Amino acid sequence: MNKNKDVAGEEQSGALMADVARLAGVAISTVSRALANPGRVNEKTRAKINAAARQLGYTPNAMARGLRVGKSNIIMIILPGSLYYGVSQIIPQVLQSINKSLIQGGYNLMIANLDRDELSERHILDLAFGGSVRGVIILSSKLPEVDGRSLANSGLPIVSMLLDMSDAGLLSVVTNDREAVRDVTAELIRLGHRRFFYIAGPEGNYHDVERYGGVIEALEAAGLSEERVRRSGGHLDYQHGFDIGVQAADDFATLRERPTAVIATSDDMAISFVSRIQRAGLSIPGDLSVVSFDGSPVCEFSSPPLSTIEQPVEEMGRAAVDLLLDALGQTQNPTARTVIPSRFILRESIAAPKN
Repeated sequence: MNKNKDVAGEEQSGALMADVARLAGVAISTVSRALANPGRVNEKTRAKINAAARQLGYTPNAMARGLRVGKSNIIMIILPGSLYYGVSQIIPQVLQSINKSLIQGGYNLMIANLDRDELSERHILDLAFGGSVRGVIILSSKLPEVDGRSLANSGLPIVSMLLDMSDAGLLSVVTNDREAVRDVTAELIRLGHRRFFYIAGPEGNYHDVERYGGVIEALEAAGLSEERVRRSGGHLDYQHGFDIGVQAADDFATLRERPTAVIATSDDMAISFVSRIQRAGLSIPGDLSVVSFDGSPVCEFSSPPLSTIEQPVEEMGRAAVDLLLDALGQTQNPTARTVIPSRFILRESIAAPKN
């Protein structure tokens, strides 16, 4: 065998941890701590070690380290930025569902925030390559990547939840965004609505593309053109849903020919929009019907109670964990894309238009 081993017992096909330590001018144990637990090494030393590792092309072998220290029972979930997601409660519900399923499988949950800055991405990659975790569930559209290291090359099984990343080779668990919005839009058309106002998420985002696509498909099926829809938003992330809804209300007020139905891509957007519209003297659903997406429990207690498309987050969480555990058990040919249907909850915010 031509494989080398460093003194810590970690197999490599190229540079050794000892080589990194020699180039950085530190002890091997310091390199090991910096890679596995970066918070235990001061920033200056960590920078020297990272520079040496990059120069030598050194990458810790997470699988080999796992054999040495005992297989980790930690699953890391990567959230898309801040934990603050308004009142939507989708992220807390996702975490609760995943944590419950992991505990039943004998695993523990680690939460990481992907703020799209180098420090957070590097920390996530250090955990992945250092053998601290066994697998990853990600709720972001982009995998962490710093200095040529990518989560995709960590050797860990990865499942994407809420976002379809099956085209990138990731196991994905999603709901039927497009179909669900298409069906709701078709119901609004059946009630007599012909002019629509769409409150958008960030332009190009998977959810926004799918949900707006559902609106257009319903219009086309009814013989109506895309010109029947006026859009607002498209610039802010979903965690800024309240701000998006407030701006949408301002945009709506400037329209000469006002739509009779509003489709918001999150509950947060719809709630703040309705609040501002009602202050302006319009009634829901008398003057304007409103429907949103997510299914937050707070929608039931809005005024009026808000019609919403409820994401099956509990079922999706269980499915994501099942896929990950199957991958850990090397189950053959796991399903690349699992779709769990959402359900429409009809409440008092929808009615036929006045004219």
